[in-house]
Amino acid sequence: MSARLRPIAAVAAIGVVALALAGCVPNPRATGASTALDVKVADDSCEVSASTAKSGTVTFRIANTGTDVNEFEILADDKLRIVGEKENITPGQTVSYVAQLNPGTYYTACKFQQVGQPVGLASFTVSGEEIESDASEKKQISAAVTNYVAYIKSQVGALVPATKAFTDAYRNGDDATARTLFASTRVAYERIEPTAEAFGDLDPKIDYREVDADAEGLDWTGFHRIEKDLWPPAAGDKNSDGTDALAGWAASTPAERAQFADGLVADVAQLSELVNAKDFTVGIADISNGAIGLLDEVATGKIEGEEDWWSHTDLTDFAANVEGAHVAYGIVRDIAKNKDADGAKLVKTIDARFDDLEAELAKYGSIDGGFTPYDEVTDSQRKELSDAVNALGKPLSQLTHTVLGVKKA
Repeated sequence: MSARLRPIAAVAAIGVVALALAGCVPNPRATGASTALDVKVADDSCEVSASTAKSGTVTFRIANTGTDVNEFEILADDKLRIVGEKENITPGQTVSYVAQLNPGTYYTACKFQQVGQPVGLASFTVSGEEIESDASEKKQISAAVTNYVAYIKSQVGALVPATKAFTDAYRNGDDATARTLFASTRVAYERIEPTAEAFGDLDPKIDYREVDADAEGLDWTGFHRIEKDLWPPAAGDKNSDGTDALAGWAASTPAERAQFADGLVADVAQLSELVNAKDFTVGIADISNGAIGLLDEVATGKIEGEEDWWSHTDLTDFAANVEGAHVAYGIVRDIAKNKDADGAKLVKTIDARFDDLEAELAKYGSIDGGFTPYDEVTDSQRKELSDAVNALGKPLSQLTHTVLGVKKA
């Protein structure tokens, strides 16, 4: 987290209206086939009766045979962006969910108790012609808001149990396990960090670095306080600002570990309560600005190795920021593309720059498989990563102006 970044506005209310890709209500003027599929949901499985469909209206008949509430999701080809979902399917209940799907690769999954990682993730291919739609920009915006709010909730839903597992290991002195969980636990948070930044002091509690907390006179808590315990400095080591790493710091006692663990769990739980509140929403500018802000996080902290100073897991945070930015951009992409010729040109450029940056990152690993420790990445390699970030940052900075139809001065 960079203390130089400011929160985005969090609650600019926009009415929620479904659009074809949002998968809620079909457009009566849309063209395409009509498909009906069965979905069998259990606590540990999610089975769709077919893995293909024709473009157009797809009806999913979802039966929950499990022991608790579940939800059904349709994900985009990045396996992150939610393009449709049916929540709150109770045990024994069968519900119908209608989606309008254009050709492309999607993924279906369920989420037991509506938290944690997707269950039964499976490829779902839609073939045929593009759907003709009379959807207005207002409906596109409403659908974008619906989809991004769903994405935020999904990521926080994964963050809650991951944080509990990580802090349990730390609290119990199982540092080896906690170290293996540190980077992966942070992924969901880093994908949606601008949302947490919008809630006042939550991001400082969860994700401030030592130098940020000191600069603002705050108690230092959260992930990075725990990180320093898990990778303790030695004599002569320096903090990211060049000060003595041991000055004013000592390894936490078991009681202090319990306090830091409880605090982080409570703060993440509060974030979950806030994003799941009935009145939680975002504005369309928040989505596009979120994409820009996430890339700024990379440019102002991760690229210098300042974020995860002791663990050197910066590239995982880097990749999560980029993924989150790509998802946010993907949700408003068509709005920008359909503005005018300049919007279409901008989208083409951003698409290419995302591909370049993700290819550059892939040289060092992946979120699932792990990344090269950042202290092993040479200065010249960091320069190549920085160049790719900057090449994307320039066109991406124009996204909000394009989405809102405002010419940039």
